[in-house]
Amino acid sequence: MKEISSLIAFRPDVRVVDATLRDGGLVNDFYFTDEFVKALYLTNLRAGVDYMEFGYKGSREIFEESKFGKWKFCKDEDIRAIVGENATDLKIAVMADVGRCDYKTDIIDRADSPIDMIRVATYLNTIPASVDMIEDADRKGYEVSCNIMAISNIREGDLAVALDILGQTPVKVLYIVDSYGAMYPEQIARLADTYLNAAAKYGKKVGIHAHNNQQLAFANTIEAVGDGVDWLDATYASMGRGAGNCAMELLLGFLRNPKYNVYPAIRFIDSHMNRLKEEGVVWGYDLQYLMTGLLNQHPRSAIQFTKEKRKDYAEFYREVVAQD
Repeated sequence: MKEISSLIAFRPDVRVVDATLRDGGLVNDFYFTDEFVKALYLTNLRAGVDYMEFGYKGSREIFEESKFGKWKFCKDEDIRAIVGENATDLKIAVMADVGRCDYKTDIIDRADSPIDMIRVATYLNTIPASVDMIEDADRKGYEVSCNIMAISNIREGDLAVALDILGQTPVKVLYIVDSYGAMYPEQIARLADTYLNAAAKYGKKVGIHAHNNQQLAFANTIEAVGDGVDWLDATYASMGRGAGNCAMELLLGFLRNPKYNVYPAIRFIDSHMNRLKEEGVVWGYDLQYLMTGLLNQHPRSAIQFTKEKRKDYAEFYREVVAQD
């Protein structure tokens, strides 16, 4: 059983990462107004958030710019238009997906960019390519983290090999990612132990990015905190793909750290996130996402169910069970 001090004590090594623009952008194709993005940036500053993830460094060879908002591509000049020189303690991050990013050309030297961290996202079968991306970003002067996605479908032996490979790179943080929202706190505890052992061997940190298909994103995140995981992803009002993520307002309210302040988060939700929902942007827990989470499936079928405004949940359950 965990010591209560591991949950309520001050943790100076904890880092909170706001993923609202990036994961939330998957809901509305990254069409956020500059007013929204600026307000989010200022909210993160006031709330004491450590890193703000602006979106993706998406390949313009693969994705048509006309079909997405600017945060699908995170051009340096667009970020700078929001943050200026960012002479603050808040650091700027972007995500680079293996195979979906022209990182050698689109990610310039850190000295010429407003970006501080590159968050490399990889599946198990693309680990070798992720190593090249990590090393490229490190050479250019960035902090680097790595998200191993769909971890609920990875065998323990394969995960150990992947962590060993990544541990030998310059990556700073290794992320537990419950892509399908399929995991329970007990599973997170075991995974955290595996990650933390690898991190200790190579001098790395461990993070968590949780999805809310079974309404466990917050529970899994604070489980990880109690286990010693330091880097914590969250989004305002849980905005994110499908069922969404760990809610920033829950996390800031939970952490016993005087640098964090939940009130700016509440104000931002009141003035901006609720407006998005009123405008018809849809995300959050619902039965279709529960079903894919229970079955440890990618939520793409549930996302399509939502887009079609279907309500025949029992029929959808039969469909996804047949696919399992």
